[in-house]
Amino acid sequence: MTDARIFAPSASRNREPILEVLRDHLPAHGVVLEVASGTGEHVVHFAAGLPGLIFQPSDIDTDRRHSVDAWARAEGLENIRRAIGLDATQPWSSIELGGPFDAVICINMVHIAPWGASQGLIEGASRVLEPDGSLILYGPYRRDGEHTSPSNEMFDADLRACNETWGIRDLETVTEAATGAGFAEPHVIGMPANNLCLVFRKRSG
Repeated sequence: MTDARIFAPSASRNREPILEVLRDHLPAHGVVLEVASGTGEHVVHFAAGLPGLIFQPSDIDTDRRHSVDAWARAEGLENIRRAIGLDATQPWSSIELGGPFDAVICINMVHIAPWGASQGLIEGASRVLEPDGSLILYGPYRRDGEHTSPSNEMFDADLRACNETWGIRDLETVTEAATGAGFAEPHVIGMPANNLCLVFRKRSG
């Protein structure tokens, strides 16, 4: 059988710091939806490190979903559900995804997708999360309209040259969208390589 696993070098570099954030902000037990799971390397690392949680991976791309499932099989992890198709720009509901969820996580999608995908992610997370559930985003962000490093500024230029709808978003813009969808102000955590983790808690009621 052909090995469907895809490898992303960045995943091996950032998965442990992200896992540490998840340990601090996720419940010991529950169900977590990952949007834009990519290769699957992140979710298998998280599932191994957080065995009390069940993870529902998703991705818009068929090959990526096959990679996620292949990684889960290779690691022998039973707390990862089969990857499902999810287009963040389209409406999605708790029932069709197997929710409700205690948390929604999304790694490195916000800057490599049209802004409409981020809006759909935030609005969808608000619909499928349990009360007090968390939306956790990881990636580079601008703060007060400024890049946090020269390397991020160069990265942003490369992204926009590749696709004019992509680009590093302003933290304030993402926060405004999230608070408008029923989330509290984020807990902002500095991460290696000039990235941030944003932890948004859904407001009760």
